[in-house]
Amino acid sequence: MTPSTVRPPDRRVRRLAATLYAYAVLRDLVLLYPVYALLFADTGLSVWQISTLFVIWSASGILLEVPSGALADALSRRLLLCLAPLVTAAGFALWVLVPSYPAFAVGFLLWGAGGALASGALEALVYTELDHLGAVGWYARVIGRARTAETVGVLASIVLAAPVLAVGGYPAVGAASVLACLLAAAVATRLPEHRHTGGLGDRREEPSVGDGPGWWTSLRAGLAEAHADRRVRAAVLLVAAVAALWGALDEYTPLLARDTGVSEPAVPLLLLLTWLGVAVGGLLAPAGERLGRRGYGGLLAGSAVALAAGALLGRPAGFVLVGAAFCGFQLATVLADARLQARITGPSRATVTSLAGMATDLTIIAVYAAYGLLATAAGNGAAFAVAAAPYLVMALLVAVGRARVASPAARAG
Repeated sequence: MTPSTVRPPDRRVRRLAATLYAYAVLRDLVLLYPVYALLFADTGLSVWQISTLFVIWSASGILLEVPSGALADALSRRLLLCLAPLVTAAGFALWVLVPSYPAFAVGFLLWGAGGALASGALEALVYTELDHLGAVGWYARVIGRARTAETVGVLASIVLAAPVLAVGGYPAVGAASVLACLLAAAVATRLPEHRHTGGLGDRREEPSVGDGPGWWTSLRAGLAEAHADRRVRAAVLLVAAVAALWGALDEYTPLLARDTGVSEPAVPLLLLLTWLGVAVGGLLAPAGERLGRRGYGGLLAGSAVALAAGALLGRPAGFVLVGAAFCGFQLATVLADARLQARITGPSRATVTSLAGMATDLTIIAVYAAYGLLATAAGNGAAFAVAAAPYLVMALLVAVGRARVASPAARAG
């Protein structure tokens, strides 16, 4: 059975997907996104102080990623998805109520904690629910559309931030961000949750919070599965490698856009091409599920070449290629996540998924450091081109490997 022949989703699958998409949009409908650096600067923080805040943000997410995944397996994934936006909202409220370096630092700690609470728990809940409904073959397309919904939330926040800031200043932007988080928490309560005490075949109907194994047991089980199962370990590493490179480069696209010679007001227009590419990449998951290992390798290689060519062109038209590359990388990330979920067989699904998230975050930090050195020495275009090279190596390794990068539905046929 191929993805194209998977039976249409029933009403419960559609309800799960709709709730997930609403949650994804609201969690990223944060109007502070495009202006928080301005808030920090207007409060009087130096560039060095702002950089330390970013370090605090990254460190909190990395340190809490795996423990929170184990907590989701031990307690309730839905509960953590409800708590995640509430914790983040508390941080945003601090920023606008008592704007100062300590408040910003605590806010980033809370934001990092909120991200860690949701990471792993979301993918695990969606995969488990689809498996419970007999629709696990829909995972890649559902999670791909959820990633697109997140992109829509970010784009909406960029569009709305300017008029809201003009009308009500930072307090209004902060209040709107907190409201979006509160709405996301409310939506999360509508997510279903069916837990498994064993493998994927061991289903229970309506478990209560706390029915899972203990936190320490969940943590050990997840770490043991990733360590002992070579296929799971390889899938974790693939997720981290694919997601980290383009995820880190995204932070530098404004600099690459400015280097094309456009005016400052035109920079967001070029960035729109990359965000559109990301959105389309998530929607292409159903088509991507048909890819075998050579097709997946070709996807990585083609995206890498497009990224390098677009970056080295040094003209606004190059961002068409950059957007196409980001489209391919988003699709590759969704497919890698689907492969990881299909390979996890133990009860600590969120823990293993969080391991992939932590590995991704650590790799991103390494990419930040390497990019700084490369861009300083050779410029942004050259740094982007060099950063695309590892994808060619990944493409070769995947293409010659034995594992098929396809959906569970495709393998079932």
